[in-house]
Amino acid sequence: MSKQLELKQIAVRMGEQTIVHDISFSLEQGEIGCLLGPSGCGKTTLLRTIAGFQHPCHGSVSIAGSEVASATQAASPESRKIGMVFQDLALFPHMNVRKNIAFGIEGKRRSDINNRVDELLDLVGMREYSKSYPHELSGGQQQRVALIRAMAPRPPVLLLDEPFSSQDTERRVQLAHEVREILKRDNITAILVTHDQYEAFAIADHIGVMSEGTLRQWDNAFDLYHTPADRFVADFIGEGVFVCGNTIENNQIQTELGIIQGELSKQFAAGTQIELLVRPDDIIHDDSSPTKATVIAKDFRGAGHLYTLRMPGSTQILCLAPSHHNHNIGEQFGVRLNLDHLVIFSREAG
Repeated sequence: MSKQLELKQIAVRMGEQTIVHDISFSLEQGEIGCLLGPSGCGKTTLLRTIAGFQHPCHGSVSIAGSEVASATQAASPESRKIGMVFQDLALFPHMNVRKNIAFGIEGKRRSDINNRVDELLDLVGMREYSKSYPHELSGGQQQRVALIRAMAPRPPVLLLDEPFSSQDTERRVQLAHEVREILKRDNITAILVTHDQYEAFAIADHIGVMSEGTLRQWDNAFDLYHTPADRFVADFIGEGVFVCGNTIENNQIQTELGIIQGELSKQFAAGTQIELLVRPDDIIHDDSSPTKATVIAKDFRGAGHLYTLRMPGSTQILCLAPSHHNHNIGEQFGVRLNLDHLVIFSREAG
């Protein structure tokens, strides 16, 4: 497979300050990537650099095997022929759906343009809305039109800048699933910027977690969750708490939760002060367990409760339990640790 998008050691400077540092990754034809991180981490700057609105001070950007940007040269944004979907969707209010979609298709016969528009409308199930105007559509319908308008010219790469930000959480994830299916069916290479990890999980083949202008880890969702590269990724992805402890012999860890043994994500010498990542799904609600925890907070999530628990020694942990296990603040119930894979970090490393 060919690399459709490749970044090599990209750095971007604004004034005297470097705001993106030494970032490299690539996407093959038809793959979907995501840049994930908190506000101000540099993900939008990186997207703008790919698009050509920002210029790198080091490294290179290549699209479909051709270098389009480096520290010494940069192709114009329009010559890169990249598709873009923005937060505000930017549909033309005076054009109906069909004309919006056809707008970016150049150099084609009218019959070919009409066939492409029909193909895309069928792809998203909106053929009956072809003569509607943007204000007559729901937010989700406008989202689909913005997406297929950007896909219409068959761009080598499609960039999506927080396109679901105006939707509520449940709707964002649903739209992300739908967009992924559409992109995959048309074999479009795409990269999304978001701060919402569940949106990233729903749409992306590869996710890059960013912090302070650096790419902390480029991986799939499963490995980001289960084998985070550093403490920032572990803290940012999913939910969990860090429990202090010390490594002892035979791959064991002494913690306030007791002595824990399992496959260690990293090896440390015996006696090392560590922090152990404990996820809610690592803690099992077990009425028969002699270890009791006190409920100090609860969050109802439909099928389950996310409990914040205080252990006998004051350590706080999270437990995701089925909703029929309904406990009040101040109650105690039995818990059992189910930690087979131990994700640990040196406390000295922060």
